[in-house]
Amino acid sequence: MSRAAPIPPDGSFLRSLVARTDRAVAAAEPLASTHAGAPEDLRDAVADAAAAVADDLVALSHDLHAHPEESFAEHRSVRAAADLLARHGHDSEVGVGGLETSLVSRVGDGGPHIAVLAEYDALPGIGHGCGHNIICSTAVGAFLAAAPLVGRTGGRLSLIGTPAEEGGGGKETMARAGVFDDVDAVIMLHPFTHDIAMHPFLGRRQVEMVFRGVAAHAAAQPFMGRNALDAAVAAYQGVAALRQHLPDGDRAHGVFTDGGARPNVVPDRAALLFYLRSSEPETLRDLAARVAAVAEGAAAMTGCGVELHWDAQPAYLPIRPNRALAERWAANQEPCGRTPLPPGVVPEFLTGSTDLGNLSYRMPAIHPMIAVSEPTGALHTVEFAAAAASPAGDRAVRDGALGLALTAVDYLADAALREAVHAEFAAAGGPLDVPSYFD
Repeated sequence: MSRAAPIPPDGSFLRSLVARTDRAVAAAEPLASTHAGAPEDLRDAVADAAAAVADDLVALSHDLHAHPEESFAEHRSVRAAADLLARHGHDSEVGVGGLETSLVSRVGDGGPHIAVLAEYDALPGIGHGCGHNIICSTAVGAFLAAAPLVGRTGGRLSLIGTPAEEGGGGKETMARAGVFDDVDAVIMLHPFTHDIAMHPFLGRRQVEMVFRGVAAHAAAQPFMGRNALDAAVAAYQGVAALRQHLPDGDRAHGVFTDGGARPNVVPDRAALLFYLRSSEPETLRDLAARVAAVAEGAAAMTGCGVELHWDAQPAYLPIRPNRALAERWAANQEPCGRTPLPPGVVPEFLTGSTDLGNLSYRMPAIHPMIAVSEPTGALHTVEFAAAAASPAGDRAVRDGALGLALTAVDYLADAALREAVHAEFAAAGGPLDVPSYFD
């Protein structure tokens, strides 16, 4: 008797995880900043400016949500952001750093330079299942709310629209083109299931394994063949066996992209695509070397050749946190009735990867999470896409824009805060040569 439907996964661990997380959230101590940030009158002015554009930001969020565009094809989305900036008196340049759907708008002249980052790409099939409509709207709103105050704080403020976060690595492409060369710090947020000031994201590499064998008639002369599919299966099983020896939180997951054409022909080509993820740049490099050894071993044991094609899009580094800047974000969410959680409260393996990590090894960066869904929600789902345009999503647009704007003004106005932010970055190792790290 055959079974047509899969057996549903048992939900016991998920229920236990939710219960433990709820207890940890209830007991968590909020982050506290030792820095004053901008003077109160500037903060009040930012709040007034954010409130004045709130309806426009929600409208932008819904517009992007209703017209999702995938990576590198966000032409309507970037134009919607540029049009809103223009209506509020700000020029912008679309198509910088070699990407047609990037955007830059700047105010200020000289001094420290902080950039707010916007993402607006969607996912195939499920639209804004990662909530990038909220990321874009909060970034545009932060720029509009903080820009009028830059003359009083000194320094410079930029809004930078970065295409193709969903696998395309737009930030890394723009960084290599020099777009971030004069930027001192970057800030952005991401919608999620909880409010979190600092949440880890894993580095990620991609590798395509292409095995080459010798075709033969699978019935008449199989002994004259070298089976590339056998090599690919051995590699898949080798990576599966490797998983038990990886550090907690590391991930290696892959699919077959080619397994031959017909059963009566020994396959002379087979291919796999793997994503490899790790929490530190060094452990990601080690994981890549171990997986490469698995592929080479699988080729040797089957008499096949193998080609490894790394990172068709730029590799993603894990996020390097900046606590001093994240603490200001947490303080700036308090007026909105939110208490962003400190690190470690929400399990750190409930995460993914982002190209913001690449920038965080070039300059101080924060990537806080803002709640828009139930705690049991999951990114990259139809349900999360619905949450991104729900009343909770609209509230996140308003709260997030205010929080980012206040954090930007804090950075520009408070010299002691800037010193702490950059001292922390230097103590963590300073800038990394990202383009050559995996060479």
